[in-house]
Amino acid sequence: MNAIDRRTFSRILTVGTAGASLPVLPVTSASASSSASAFPPAAEAGTHTSFGPLKQIRAGELNIGYVDVGPAHGPPVVLLHGWPYDIHSYVDVAPRLAAAGHRVIVPYLRGHGTTRFRSDKTFRNAQQSVIALDIIALMDALKIEKAILAGFDWGARTADIIAVLWPERCKALVSVSGYLITNREVQKAPLPPKAEWAWWYQYYFATERGRLGLAQYKHDFAKLIWKNVSPTWHFNDATFDRTATAFDNPDWVPIVIHNYRWRLSLAKGDPRFDRLEKQLAQSPAIAQPTITLDGELDPFTPPGNGASYRAHFTGAYEHRTLKGIGHNLPQEAPAAFAKAVVEVNAL
Repeated sequence: MNAIDRRTFSRILTVGTAGASLPVLPVTSASASSSASAFPPAAEAGTHTSFGPLKQIRAGELNIGYVDVGPAHGPPVVLLHGWPYDIHSYVDVAPRLAAAGHRVIVPYLRGHGTTRFRSDKTFRNAQQSVIALDIIALMDALKIEKAILAGFDWGARTADIIAVLWPERCKALVSVSGYLITNREVQKAPLPPKAEWAWWYQYYFATERGRLGLAQYKHDFAKLIWKNVSPTWHFNDATFDRTATAFDNPDWVPIVIHNYRWRLSLAKGDPRFDRLEKQLAQSPAIAQPTITLDGELDPFTPPGNGASYRAHFTGAYEHRTLKGIGHNLPQEAPAAFAKAVVEVNAL
């Protein structure tokens, strides 16, 4: 059996189905028609500054904040952000996909934005499988049986995990940086110094000084990461500040710290998910149609133009490297990212 079944999952995490809307900034994107089918002209990065109404829904352990745009009965797409980013990584992607006829769901991951734990007593766990379970719970709450999943950084890892543990829920996949499922035993092996340099903050977070530093300087910290990993992306303060509000979530620091410490085997996960993690540690292949994207200037892009992870994808597959683009690929190159989502559906 590939994963826990739906009945077992329901016993672990009770999924709520009540959604509510919260007011946010006015919509600046064009409205999408349910009959829209033509892919719109390329939009420059930074064209849009906000989404439509932000919604909330009880899903598993969380009350998840999310954006839902496009025709209600269009083919669903779930877009997953990374760290230290938020849903605004897709502010120029979502309206393009909505105009192409897709229903687009963009959730705040646990610890980010308006997503909140439903209980103060819940372990602030950020191991890889539990973040994927959050998205399965969200899809269940929204009654979405299957969707195209697309993401970068934490979001790409989460999409990859869903593709292998719940393949029936993933129609197709767009994954930035390829195959990101974590094998903690492999993680114990040192990388060449240049590669380790890019991960400096992971080791900083392993210390109490790092936890305190992130809590005290979270906005400065995130802005430094943005500049370092996206060297050609000349974002302005307003762009950063829109995302930085997501870091004011009271669980942001605990979730970030636990995620990186767990990856290095310096923090324990939840024993309920040990079986899932054992499956993931086998580096299972992804069979769904997939397009992988690499940013040429992303310091985390592995060498070899996708060759290092090609064997992990056994279905229809394409790889694309975007010249001059860094780590926050969907926000730096929204037209190319949206194009990949539309085209993976036809592989």
